[in-house]
Amino acid sequence: MRLSLMLAGFLCATATAFVAQAQDKPVLTVLTYDSFVAEWGPGPIIEEVFERDCGCDLRFVGAGDGAALLARLMLEGARTEADVVLGIDTSLTAAAAATGLFAPHGLPPAPDLPLPYDDPLFTPYDWGWFAFVYDTTRLSTPPADFIALGASGVQIVIQDPRSSTPGLGLLLWVKAAYGDRAAEIWAGLADNIVTVTPGWSEAYGMFLAGEADMVLSYTTSPAYHVIAEGDVTKEAAPFSEGHYVQIEVAGRLAASDQPALADRFMAFISSPAFQGTIPETNWMYPATTSPSGLPLAFDWLLWPEKSLLMSAAEAQAARGPALAEWRAALAR
Repeated sequence: MRLSLMLAGFLCATATAFVAQAQDKPVLTVLTYDSFVAEWGPGPIIEEVFERDCGCDLRFVGAGDGAALLARLMLEGARTEADVVLGIDTSLTAAAAATGLFAPHGLPPAPDLPLPYDDPLFTPYDWGWFAFVYDTTRLSTPPADFIALGASGVQIVIQDPRSSTPGLGLLLWVKAAYGDRAAEIWAGLADNIVTVTPGWSEAYGMFLAGEADMVLSYTTSPAYHVIAEGDVTKEAAPFSEGHYVQIEVAGRLAASDQPALADRFMAFISSPAFQGTIPETNWMYPATTSPSGLPLAFDWLLWPEKSLLMSAAEAQAARGPALAEWRAALAR
């Protein structure tokens, strides 16, 4: 009995010490989008690798899709518990910078982006081209541009630009390609839209369920089907206008109570350990290509001949008019 009591006391003391040790670890909170922290996303791998060296507790907090991150941050302001925001893109960086909530990162520009990008507040971690993905067994000849898509009977599912960065990217894609004719393009596309989802995951799920012929996604999305499923029937349709580039970024909050740890994480973003997870978990191009290169399936992907990208200021100015054109077309 005495031995049992001694053993119980030892186990209790050990458990108490373990809990105290865990509580003593500094906590770094990273606000990001839901798919990043999903069990199949890069979050779990990155968390394990970073915690191995930082002596900290890295906590990812999912907050819907990309555009929802900024909305939540603007609502919380300096009261936010986040130390780092990861998952907005260049269409939102001007609005994010205007909040005054972010601190300079002091990092060099990423070397492997398709277009020059250097921002003192935000560092890129991946990039890709927006595209409409289709199933070759259901659609043999996809439309070759937005005009042809609008004139066709092809059914598409897209994301809401007010909550989703791909949805906003589509508005800027049309605006960058057609300028003052953007409203005309949206009028032609309105009948093709099956539904508008809050985020990317819902839209892509509907496409895979056969509820639409095409889905707004990325030129890299077919790589997932090849690598994870051995499925070569998904392709990205090349559009003659060119394809809009999404550059996803991270920024450190100025009010973080873990500034040194947040800076360490920001620097970690460009490391091979972080960047190496991107191609086969986030299914995008890494901002810094690892020495081992990309998976073989990426060699087969659509590589657009023309890249479209507005500057942060241009995207900020175009957002309101583009959203008004989109809403007017869908309201008819």
